[in-house]
This record gives sequence, structure tokens and C-alpha cells, in this order.
Amino acid sequence: MMSKAIYPGTFDPITLGHLNILEKACGIFDEVILAVADHTGKQTGFDLNERYKLCLEATAHLPKVTVTQFEGLFVDYAKSQNCKIMIRGMRAVSDFEYELSLALTNKKLNPDIETIFLVPSLRYMYLSSSLIRQLATLNSPLEDFVPPCVAAAMRTKFGK
Repeated sequence: MMSKAIYPGTFDPITLGHLNILEKACGIFDEVILAVADHTGKQTGFDLNERYKLCLEATAHLPKVTVTQFEGLFVDYAKSQNCKIMIRGMRAVSDFEYELSLALTNKKLNPDIETIFLVPSLRYMYLSSSLIRQLATLNSPLEDFVPPCVAAAMRTKFGK
């Protein structure tokens, strides 16, 4: 039986921390779906198609990863993919309250959904997409934080 998990998120932009979580998930599961969310309640710097394309390029080296897009509730998307496992990254204690409430809400909406939390390597613990967007608007070097394709796209979109 093949094991499958979904790693949903905005990925605005996808960071080296996200890739680290994906690499860890690939060591556990046979297939990992990176699901780029359309509506997240967040103001995004890249539209859905831009985020999707950047995720495709950034994960090209990971054969177990399939990049998809989804709209609506994660639990409905997971059901359509016949998947019961959600991957979430947890960087610090500050993430815990939000991630726990998300996991419990998803469990209430679909009792079959299980959430697995993965912790990124220490060198990525502080990374967040919002921090990367802020650095990009300040014309900071980005190569230590995001894949080269994302750094180039951010320089084009946010560069001065």
C-alpha cells in the first residue's frame, strides 16, 4: 500500500524551510502532494498561478512530490485526493497554537484527517514567507532563504 500525504499552504513564496519539510516528508511517505491554496485569507505577493509555477520549479529535484492547486476547504481537497494525512511545518512554540487549532478544526470537519507536524532543520527555524517578502521589498539578497528561481522572481516583482 502506498502512503500519501498532503502539504498544503500558501507558499508565498516557497522557502528553503518549506523544501526542508518536503524533503523530510519524502523520507516518510511514498508520495507527497504540495497543495498550493487559492484563498487563504492572507494578502499574497504572488497570484495562485505564479506560486504554483514557482513551487513546480523549486521542487523539480524531488521525484516524490506532486505540485497541485486547490480551492476551498483543505479537507474537501484531501478527500478528493483520497488522502488522510496532512503535513504541517512547525518552527517554534509561537506556531503551536495556530497549528493546533487548524489540526483540530480539520479533524472536526473530517474525522479521518490526521495531521503530522514536522520541524525544519535548525538553520531554517526562523524562516517565514512574510519575512522573505519584507526582505525582497528592501532589495536584500535572498539566496540564503529561497530557491534561486524564487529569488529571481522576487527581484523582478519587488525589486527596486
